[in-house]
Amino acid sequence: MLRKKLFAEFLGTGTLVATVVGSGIMATDISADVGIQLLINTIATVFVLYILITLLAPIGGAHFNPLVTVISLFRKDLSFANAISYLAAQILGGSLGAILANLMFEHPALDPSQKVRDGAHLFLGEVIASAGLIFIIFLAIKQGIDKKIPRLVAAWIGAAYFFTSSTSFANPAVTIARSLTDSFSGIN
Repeated sequence: MLRKKLFAEFLGTGTLVATVVGSGIMATDISADVGIQLLINTIATVFVLYILITLLAPIGGAHFNPLVTVISLFRKDLSFANAISYLAAQILGGSLGAILANLMFEHPALDPSQKVRDGAHLFLGEVIASAGLIFIIFLAIKQGIDKKIPRLVAAWIGAAYFFTSSTSFANPAVTIARSLTDSFSGIN
C-alpha cells in the first residue's frame, strides 16, 4: 500500500512540475507579453492541480508538497518514516518532471536556472502563499469538506500566482525542481 502512495506522490509532483515548467516554456514560445505568459502558466497549473488532486488523493493523499507532508506528520496522520518517504518521492518526482519538460521542448535535460529570485519581499510572498495553502487544506479537512479540496487548492494557487510577489511557488519540492530549468519557470 505504501508503494502505491509513494508512486502517487512521485507521479503527482512530477506531473505538476512538468506542467509548470512546460507551460512556462510554451508561453514564452508563443507570446512575448509577460502577462500573457504568466496567465498561460497559471491556467495550465490550475487545471492540472485540480485533476491531480481529484484523481490521486484517494491513493496517497495528494500532498505533492513537503509542507503538507510535514503538517501531516505533526498531526500524526503519517509516521516519521512514511513522511521521509513522501518527501523523497516528491523531490524526485518534481525533479523528473522538470527534466521531462526541458526535454519536451528541446532544452538540455538539466538546465540550471540563471533566474535569481530572492529578497525579503519574495520570501514574504511565499510565506503568505504557503500559509494560505496549508490553512485552506486543513480547514477544509476540519470542516469535513474534503471533496472540495481540489477546487479550493487550485483556486488558491491560481489566485496566488497573481497576488503574491513570488508568483506562489508555495511548494519546496516544486521550487527545488524549478532550479533545474533555465526557462520562464526557473529559479536560481
